[in-house]
Amino acid sequence: MRSPEQDLFLKEVGLNVRRIRLEKSITMESLAFDSGIDFRQIGRIERGEINTTILSLFRIAETLQSDISCFFE
Repeated sequence: MRSPEQDLFLKEVGLNVRRIRLEKSITMESLAFDSGIDFRQIGRIERGEINTTILSLFRIAETLQSDISCFFE
């Protein structure tokens, strides 16, 4: 079971993924296709519902042409 602090952290990471995706005018569908990550998983990541792997975040960052550290700011 996750603590409230961990839940907040996951939500903040997800919001940063969404913010960067929207800033680059990329749809969730395009991000999913280009990164090879299931569309539903992208949604769960952006909503902070799952604790995704660092490799998934790396693939998302590559697809968005962003540094992975941007997700943690």
